[in-house]
Amino acid sequence: MTEPMITEDLIAAHGLKPDEYAQILRILNRAPSFTELGIFSAMWNEHCSYKSSKKHLRGLPTTGPQVICGPGENAGVVDIGDGQAVVFKMESHNHPSYIEPYQGAATGVGGILRDVFTMGARPIAAMNSLSFGVKDHKKTKQLVHGVVEGVGGYGNCFGVPTVGGEVRFHAAYNGNCLVNAFAAGLADADKIFYSAASGVGMPVVYLGAKTGRDGVGGATMASAEFDDTIEDKRPTVQVGDPFTEKCLMEATLELMATGAVISIQDMGAAGLTCSAVEMGDKGHLGIRLDLENVPQRESNMTAYEMMLSESQERMLMVLKPEKEAEARAVFEKWDLDFAIVGETIAEDRFLIMHNGECKGDLPLSTLASSAPEYDRPWVPTPAAEQVADVPQIDPIDGLKGLISSPNYASKAWVYEQYDTQVMADTVRAPGLGAGVIRVHGTGKMLAFTSDVTPRYVKANPVEGGKQAVAEAYRNLISVGATPLATTDNLNFGNPEKPEIMGQFVGALDGIGQAVSFLDMPIVSGNVSLYNETDGEGILPTPTIGAVGLIASEEDLISGLAQNGDVAVLIGETKGHLGQSALLAEVFHREDGDAPHVDLATEKRNGEFLRAHGKLIHAVTDLSDGGLALAAFELADAAGVGVHLDSDDTATLFGEDQARYLVACTFDQAEALMVAAGQAGVVISTVGKFGGDAVSMGAASAPLAELSTIYRNSFGEIFG
Repeated sequence: MTEPMITEDLIAAHGLKPDEYAQILRILNRAPSFTELGIFSAMWNEHCSYKSSKKHLRGLPTTGPQVICGPGENAGVVDIGDGQAVVFKMESHNHPSYIEPYQGAATGVGGILRDVFTMGARPIAAMNSLSFGVKDHKKTKQLVHGVVEGVGGYGNCFGVPTVGGEVRFHAAYNGNCLVNAFAAGLADADKIFYSAASGVGMPVVYLGAKTGRDGVGGATMASAEFDDTIEDKRPTVQVGDPFTEKCLMEATLELMATGAVISIQDMGAAGLTCSAVEMGDKGHLGIRLDLENVPQRESNMTAYEMMLSESQERMLMVLKPEKEAEARAVFEKWDLDFAIVGETIAEDRFLIMHNGECKGDLPLSTLASSAPEYDRPWVPTPAAEQVADVPQIDPIDGLKGLISSPNYASKAWVYEQYDTQVMADTVRAPGLGAGVIRVHGTGKMLAFTSDVTPRYVKANPVEGGKQAVAEAYRNLISVGATPLATTDNLNFGNPEKPEIMGQFVGALDGIGQAVSFLDMPIVSGNVSLYNETDGEGILPTPTIGAVGLIASEEDLISGLAQNGDVAVLIGETKGHLGQSALLAEVFHREDGDAPHVDLATEKRNGEFLRAHGKLIHAVTDLSDGGLALAAFELADAAGVGVHLDSDDTATLFGEDQARYLVACTFDQAEALMVAAGQAGVVISTVGKFGGDAVSMGAASAPLAELSTIYRNSFGEIFG
């Protein structure tokens, strides 16, 4: 087959700028072949090279005594004691999910699960963070159905419980939904597998499913804005098979136990290209591939297609040659492909052969560590103006405005489509705060949460970045967990716009401050840029996935409010309404500044709460919707009414940070008050639980009526 001529249009179609192509010419001292152009395109695009972001990512705190492996591998690894480690990461599949919702979301789940078991960990939990356009936009309902079915379809069939996540709606996502997938697994701390190749002349082995044409160019597509040619990009979306992935996981873990693996890498974005280059680059070795040996499910595939296919359920491994027969037997038993497709070489070369013909001969290190790096111009986000006066409203009307909105109504319609109990270790399923999974065979548990408030980040990137981490911290604290570490999924618009780059820089500043102060280092993550359609960008959405450890069952806080309990508020209320849920949902306004996050107060209040967990029946942190929404959610979960003493709008719906609402007995409340005084923690009683109504001041409504609104609204909109 004759390869196309390299033209300016072809270079642009590969997402390469003229100066980047000029750099390729300097590196090669010749024009690239079509296959080589595709390889440079894949490795140098934003999705794989992080060329606009890595300068700023280097400043994030990534180490700590608990960290076994930080960013740079397939997933982060954190020590949880007793020779065990938790392995976790969050990644985006935004562009594919907008084009083809079911497969985009499904393969996002599949990819993140592979990242975890490639490290030698058996997946134990999944989460997802989903952002969609407004409910009445023409695509929103289709996207919600497709994405939720894709997440559930893959995760349920694979057999991993989905224990947490978030779903939001905003006009900024009308043209570009976000699908952020998280997975965590358990491994022995001394049996972690890494991706750096070692040894010259070692076999490079292809594992898993066959290669097809699906997903060719997917990584490049994920690094581009959308426009009216969006339907043309549909063939770049991969197709997933969760049953094959389940077999691949079992085969991979069995293979690892044989001692045959030198290094191993998931084939994700840019497929065979990225996995081979990363393994070689990390090991300071070259790689030779013989593509005729690649298992193919379609006929007459070209070198270009094989190198850039993103067919799912595939891995690449460097094998100890003496273990070949044993390793091959494992994969044949699981009815999966096992093919030697190349070898490691001493020279810094990426040599691609196909039926004896050289299709690519590139200096390998230039594809990864020498990829372009940009210091994009950026401008700080202007300081937000003071929030305009917010009128007093009937608090029940305000609460109804929140709980009838798809942003704050119960998401049971979503998570009931996910298997939350598979593996039988789920202690706390989605619905209220962090999910909790038992560490099988031990007394320990792990808690998982995913958080960000994009409105805050847009108004004030630094405080919004801090707040995302702080809310994740509070959600872990609220189940009795010690926060361990975080993963980030940084979703932004076009970084070539200085104001967007300013949002990115500011958010990273805030996130870095918070993870450092709260001892939650970032051990893995993903950057997703160019989330724009026709020049309209998403809200800046730096999602924080966080993991915490509950050392024993007696440390778990998972009870319900009880009739007669006192409602105790930990933390200070000033009534911050800027960028609040009340403003957005009830008054249709997005003005004012994000709430200020005092990290010292967050830490003091969080440590106080965790230290006194035995004095608490139930607790939730206060975030969107403030005291009113938090009290209602505790009441709804327990099926018991609640009375709040205040009817002041700012007191009830303000979103001041570092706050928790606690339900406990009168005697427990007294003990908390005394302890708080000694610890310098602000604490107050704000009402009581009991009866069958929700009341705030003189305003009141039956709990049953409000619960019906809360539980049914989402399904009525999207069902």
